[in-house]
Amino acid sequence: MSSVRVLVGTRKGAFVLSADGKRERWEVSGPHFAGWEIFHVKGSPVDPNRLYASQSTGWHGQVMQRSNDGGQTWEPVGNKFIYGGVAGTHQWYDGTPHPWEFKRVWHLEPSLTDPDTVYAGVEDAALFRSDDGGTTWQELCGLRRHGSGPRWQPGGGGMCLHTILLDPSNLNRIFVAISAAGAFRSDDGGETWQPINRGLNSPFLPDPKAEIGHCVHRIAMHPSRPDVLFMQKHWDVMRSDDAGDSWREVSGDLPTDFGFAIDVHAHEPETVYVVPIKSDSEHYPLDGKLRVYRSRTGGNEWEPLTNGLPQSDCYVNVLRDAMAVDSLDSCGLYFGTTGGQVYASADAGDHWSAIVRDLPAVLSVEVQTLA
Repeated sequence: MSSVRVLVGTRKGAFVLSADGKRERWEVSGPHFAGWEIFHVKGSPVDPNRLYASQSTGWHGQVMQRSNDGGQTWEPVGNKFIYGGVAGTHQWYDGTPHPWEFKRVWHLEPSLTDPDTVYAGVEDAALFRSDDGGTTWQELCGLRRHGSGPRWQPGGGGMCLHTILLDPSNLNRIFVAISAAGAFRSDDGGETWQPINRGLNSPFLPDPKAEIGHCVHRIAMHPSRPDVLFMQKHWDVMRSDDAGDSWREVSGDLPTDFGFAIDVHAHEPETVYVVPIKSDSEHYPLDGKLRVYRSRTGGNEWEPLTNGLPQSDCYVNVLRDAMAVDSLDSCGLYFGTTGGQVYASADAGDHWSAIVRDLPAVLSVEVQTLA
C-alpha cells in the first residue's frame, strides 16, 4: 500500500508526519533543528529519501540541510559557494568588488529528473541552482540582472523569490514569482528571463498594468498541463492558458480574493484550491471562519469547504508555501496555519481533520506520496 509523508517547516523546527494510504493515523517525527526557522522543506520527486531544508536564524545566518534517509538524519550542506561565499553568512561573491548579501532561502525546488539538482529562491530576490546535492551553488544571474531589476520592490514579507515551477514537458522552462516584482519565465534553463505579467492589475502601482511591480503571492500548475497556470495575487485570483503570456481574473464569487496559498488537484487539472483571508491588513479568515474554497471549473465558480474546520473565532493565517496535495487515487489536501495546526483531507477537501496541533507557526507544507 502507498503511504504519505508530510514535510512541515515552522518557526521553531521541522516536522515529518507519516501515514499509510488510508491517512487515518499519523506518526510525528520532530522537531528537527529545534528552535530554528525552517522556511521550506521539500523532497526529491525521483528519490523519496532525498530531502532538502532551508534553516535560518538571525544569529547564525542561512544553513542548508540535506537528508538521504527521508528525514531521519540530516547533514548541513551549501557552505561551499562558487565565487567564495562565506559559510554561516549571507554573503555571495558574484565577481564585483563587494559581496552581494541575501537574507534567507525562501523556497527549494528539487529537479524532476535528478535528486542532486535543486533550485533555491532567496531574499533579496535571486535564483540559485546546485547540481551536487546542495554542496555548491551557482546563481542563475540572468534573472537578477534582468533590465527590470532596479524596479523590483519588497512586499510585506520582503523582496523574496518564493515560487519556482519546473515544466515536466520542457526541462528548459522555469517559472518563478517574486514579491513584489511579478512572475517571470525562462525558456533556456535559466540563462535569460522575460516578465509574464500581462493582464495583471495592481491599483497600488503608479501604472496599475505595468510590466513589473505586481505582488504575486503564489503560482501553481498541474503537471499534465504546464501551459495553464493559476495565481494568487495581492488581491485577485488569476489564470493563464498560455504559459503566462497573458492572465485573466477568475476570482468569481469568492467572498474575498486576497490570500497566499493556491494549489491544483492531483488528478483534476481544472480543480483549484485557495484559502481566502480578510484583507492585506487583516491576515485572518473572513468572519473568523476557516474555509478552503474549491473551484471545479478552473475558476470563477467557487464552493466553501468547511466540514471539520473551525467556523468561529478562528484568526490564523495560511502562508504561501503552506498548502500541498498528494497523488493518491483519492487526492489528499493538506495545509498548515500560523496557529500551529496542520489540517488534512483524504477526499479532496470534502472532510477535514487536524492531524497535528500546537506546532510552532507553520511556514511550509509539502507532501511526498510513497510507493
